[in-house]
Amino acid sequence: MKPLAEPAFTPLPLGHVRPTGWLKRQLRVQADGITGHIDEFWPDIKDSGWFGGKAEGWERAPYWLDGLVPLAFVLDDAPLKEKVASRVGSIIDRQTEDGWLGPEGEDRSVDLWSHLLIDKVLMQYHEATGDERSFDALVKNLRMLHTHLDRKPLHGWGQYRWFEGLISCYTVHERTGEAWVLGLARKIHKQGFDWPTFYDGFDVTVPTPRRGMWKWDKHVVNNAMALKVGPLAWRLTGDDADRGFVYRMWEILDGCHGQVTGMFTGDECLSGKNPVQGTELCAVAEAMYSQEILLSVLGDAALGDRLERITFNAFPATNSPDFWTHQYDQQANQVQCTINPEQLWSANGPESNIFGLQPNYGCCTANLHQAWPKFAAHLWMKTPDDGIAAVAYAPSVATLESGGVPVTVELDTEYPFRESLRFKVTTDAPATFPLLLRIPAWAEGATLDGAGEGGAKPTPGTFHRIEREWNGSTELTLTLPMKAATSRRYNNALAIERGPLVYSLKIGEEWKQVHEDAPGYEPPHCDYEVHPTTDWNVALSVDEAAPEDSVTFEERPVGECPFSPDGAPVVATVKGRKIAWEPQHGWAGETPISPVQSDEPEEELTLIPYGCTNLRITEFPTLG
Repeated sequence: MKPLAEPAFTPLPLGHVRPTGWLKRQLRVQADGITGHIDEFWPDIKDSGWFGGKAEGWERAPYWLDGLVPLAFVLDDAPLKEKVASRVGSIIDRQTEDGWLGPEGEDRSVDLWSHLLIDKVLMQYHEATGDERSFDALVKNLRMLHTHLDRKPLHGWGQYRWFEGLISCYTVHERTGEAWVLGLARKIHKQGFDWPTFYDGFDVTVPTPRRGMWKWDKHVVNNAMALKVGPLAWRLTGDDADRGFVYRMWEILDGCHGQVTGMFTGDECLSGKNPVQGTELCAVAEAMYSQEILLSVLGDAALGDRLERITFNAFPATNSPDFWTHQYDQQANQVQCTINPEQLWSANGPESNIFGLQPNYGCCTANLHQAWPKFAAHLWMKTPDDGIAAVAYAPSVATLESGGVPVTVELDTEYPFRESLRFKVTTDAPATFPLLLRIPAWAEGATLDGAGEGGAKPTPGTFHRIEREWNGSTELTLTLPMKAATSRRYNNALAIERGPLVYSLKIGEEWKQVHEDAPGYEPPHCDYEVHPTTDWNVALSVDEAAPEDSVTFEERPVGECPFSPDGAPVVATVKGRKIAWEPQHGWAGETPISPVQSDEPEEELTLIPYGCTNLRITEFPTLG
């Protein structure tokens, strides 16, 4: 049997990367918000069939644990770890003798997506704790699936998300060396949906009609998960076409459905490039995880650029700053979030972009928890030659061994809001190993000081390799110059970027609670409409040849809640004028085709990072 192809990098065991600075504060907000408390009040978790209750017993409790487990261990939070141990233990206690996990349903005909998901939970828990009981439960479940799939092949969600099962199969095989696990992986591969063939066709390029047909293969979350299908399959098949498939996926998704945040639209199904069409929160969280897996397998710096773009823009923007409420769909041009009977989503309902407990549907309520913790856990990865690679940047500390020598690598930074990254490498004894630093493609003029580099200028779009003997503590400073940039979008509208951040118009907002009498919707986990209190119908005057001459940036303190309108650590100003641009269907109307004319007086407009906004204009008409 062909051995698994080796990945470029290996993620450090869960708990060996710890957040510091603003990232730790962000994770603390999450732990103190809905993630740390949802099992106390939401029936689908509190009374889940996975824990012996009568409520939903399929994907929701596994989804929550898939985020709670990494959150507890990256924060090293004792109460959360105790909660995780209790919940995971409860699931293992209910495992049948032949390995089935969770409610069995009638004739065990349940969609096996929930098993692929709970296996990732057990994998992470064992990685973080060394608990052999959880590893044994994982192996028993995989053995059960190996037999069960002969009688009841994958169907439904499991058939479209089959590749998620490869992650736990590979983990078990790499630890045990047992061949049957790869046999199971091949069986899952054979029964799964053929994503490459779908992407060879025409349908994926065409936006799903507004209020149109729901389709499995165009479902936005399935596609966000499927970004990793090719490289994961490549480890099994060795086929170069599998290895390169993700680049074809991104080319099509960007070209036909792309948004400036690095995501693609999908209000349930792929919906084109219009900035009001929306993107489901589940897709954002899953795209982040896909990029992390892809970085591990392929080691391509561009994948880290994409990961940061999604993480620092799309994900925080679709959650309230206190992390108690979220949207089902976010819009790049989002001027109000109201219960909207006029909406034109492809398949979603009138409450899809209010902020709430479970607007439109509860899958995102269960699944949003994984994004920040897994991002933190994957910032640093081990290289095949016993070194360490910084694949994405946020304040953090990583611990590992190289050649048997304990190593600590610290990153002190306020990136992505600042240009400077200060590294400190500490070894208990002399050790020679490489340190790889990702240089974003946008970072022209990047410099690295320290470590005997002699002022060498790293190359954008690559991993800069420093191989030397490390002894004691060594400090390095990487500077990634952030220059204003622009891009043309839907209807020739203009977007403004700087480094990994996208900038949006800051709109005044008024939050109004709705569904006040609904049981279980008490503050802070209740539903809100968000209404604008300032104008949003503006066009910009920007010199695209030299945007730094048109847009000025001012740094502000990186506070307790940086991803919030009032806490934005960078504020930009730009000139513009009001234009004729009215709401339609309860949204911002169709973006006027640039260039536009206006007789209104010129004014100074305030932009803040997209991830700091709840209401926003991101794709702007420009003045002629």
